[in-house]
Amino acid sequence: MSVSGRAPPPTRYYEWGSNVSSGASAQQAALDAAALSDEGTERPDNEDRCAAVIDGGGWALLVVADGVSSLPAGEVASQMAVDIIPRSFREQDPSVSLTRRMARAVQEANISIHDLGLAVPELRGMATTVTAAVVRGHELCAAHVGDCRLLLVRGGTATQLTKDHTVAGERARLGLLRKERLAEHPGRYQLTRSLGRELIVAVDQLTTTVGDGDRLVVCSDGLHGVLPEGEIARLAAAGDAAAACRTLIDAANAVGTPDNLTVAVLAVAGAPPPPARRGLLDRLRGLAGRR
Repeated sequence: MSVSGRAPPPTRYYEWGSNVSSGASAQQAALDAAALSDEGTERPDNEDRCAAVIDGGGWALLVVADGVSSLPAGEVASQMAVDIIPRSFREQDPSVSLTRRMARAVQEANISIHDLGLAVPELRGMATTVTAAVVRGHELCAAHVGDCRLLLVRGGTATQLTKDHTVAGERARLGLLRKERLAEHPGRYQLTRSLGRELIVAVDQLTTTVGDGDRLVVCSDGLHGVLPEGEIARLAAAGDAAAACRTLIDAANAVGTPDNLTVAVLAVAGAPPPPARRGLLDRLRGLAGRR
């Protein structure tokens, strides 16, 4: 229950396949995932949605979507995103790369939201932001549209892996606005990109590696807008994934957030170390040794 006494919308939590809670092995990490959404302290309704997915095939997926409140039916768009993306990702050929599967899943959600908005007058123009991340072994792949954020928490430090698709974010990347001034800029909530507005959306994609002890945090701007990265890193590291989600939501509500707030956490344990990068000299020696 939130501080306002209203129950948040149900979190989408999926388990697919067998041996979902299998422990770490030489080839597979133990992955603990959870997600939680709350309407916050000032809004009567919640247009955020989230999903945490653990699959018996050895991967886990997080999705956070923030419906655009300035347009109609933001909660419909965000719900569609968290329903379609995990299902589409799972149904694709496993031999396809994680990056391509994730991008296709987000694009499918975008097209479905756009088409439904055209077909139903009451939903016309609906849109949502979305950030989705999947981990398999030590590989992390993410797809991102909007201003939800993906943070990597490692060694007590949170690093933002995504870019904010906002007017303020764009100005900061062009060197026209200092990072410390982002929170004060009037364009910090003005989106330059979202799911559903156009038939095809430009999807940011990223790939990196994770290891034992790392935590991923995906959150909407209702949370990262009021909690500094250092505080998010500290709170996300406490307890299991579900406890970390609850702690982060409570902390943001205690500060007082003007928006809905949502967070998903993925804890990685026992992941094999990322493969070492070979330098040019090592590669040349390897090629010479094959002759």
